[in-house]
Amino acid sequence: MRARRSVMPSGRQPGSSKGLGPARSIATLLAVLALVAACSGGAGGAGGAPDGGARLAQVEPLTDPGAYVGPSSAVLADSAIVPIAADPEPVLPVALTDAQGTEVTVTDVSRILALDIYGSTSRTVFELGLGENLVGRDTSSAYPEITDRPLVTANGHELNAESILDLAPTLIITDTSLGPWDVVLQMRDAGIPVVVVDSHRSLEGVGALIQQVADAVGLSAEGAALAARATADIEATVAQIAAVAPPEGQRLRIAFLYVRGQSGIYYLFGTGSGTDSLITALGGVDVATEIGWDGMRPLTDEGLIAAQPDLVLVMSKGLESVDGVDGLLEAVPALAYTPAGENRRVVDMDDSQILSFGPNTADVLDALAVAIYAPEANQ
Repeated sequence: MRARRSVMPSGRQPGSSKGLGPARSIATLLAVLALVAACSGGAGGAGGAPDGGARLAQVEPLTDPGAYVGPSSAVLADSAIVPIAADPEPVLPVALTDAQGTEVTVTDVSRILALDIYGSTSRTVFELGLGENLVGRDTSSAYPEITDRPLVTANGHELNAESILDLAPTLIITDTSLGPWDVVLQMRDAGIPVVVVDSHRSLEGVGALIQQVADAVGLSAEGAALAARATADIEATVAQIAAVAPPEGQRLRIAFLYVRGQSGIYYLFGTGSGTDSLITALGGVDVATEIGWDGMRPLTDEGLIAAQPDLVLVMSKGLESVDGVDGLLEAVPALAYTPAGENRRVVDMDDSQILSFGPNTADVLDALAVAIYAPEANQ
């Protein structure tokens, strides 16, 4: 039976509570929520969804996307990895200062672990051409090229020290989205170089994340090329989306909800969470930012009704955890008092893809745009 909770704290007005502040706190809280959900029977990062979705350039967009009734799913057209270089030669040793200000020297990249809550770092290593050097994976790294590697995370997104040490990594690349942090410190104490990259994920940060990973493995030049390719692809896709999205003043009002029904977790993502830049790129209005909702905060009835979204974005496993759209409307009754609820306009996408902001971000945007502006294309 699905657990339920009220989403309305007494006496609180929308936008009145403090946000989470630093981006690191957002990433950490997201990991905690995913871990709580996993321990309570809900799913954390989902396995990779199958490919085969339509591309935006191939579909006929809706004349009036705001009038559409019914849910839809975003499906990648193609998630195949295309390395920026074949058999690249890392320039080692590398001496760098990571995102936490820690000085790290990397001398060996033959056995790499690249770990984060969305699988972005491992995919970046693959796209740089060093995929064969990855000896293990996190739960969210579920694309076909890596699924034969052993998992080093348990209970959703919890790092397992024994599993990591058994793989004898010569380099670990991670961020603060996975825990417990004591495991990371234990790896350093064991003499393994650990490079911590920025945990903040956003559209604007895709190139910087790629470069940080590339610098850590001694492929700075390849990283610059991959970052340029990813950025160009994103810009081209955003331009395509802008051509089919409604004009200013008629854009869809979009909210991103983090849902874990078994755990009774319902969050609205706002400014600084990464969803704001995603929604803007999709040609929508981020209603959470509009009402002053910073970071990730527990959803309130007042906040949702004040936001009046036309469409709600969710992770696929989150929607599954509340038994679909009907369950979401039951668990969050305030949603029925919004255009999104009235029209059952819910768009879901695989947990490991929707906020990954990695090298394939353009493909993620393309898939979401199809689900929003041509929702019947994948049905």
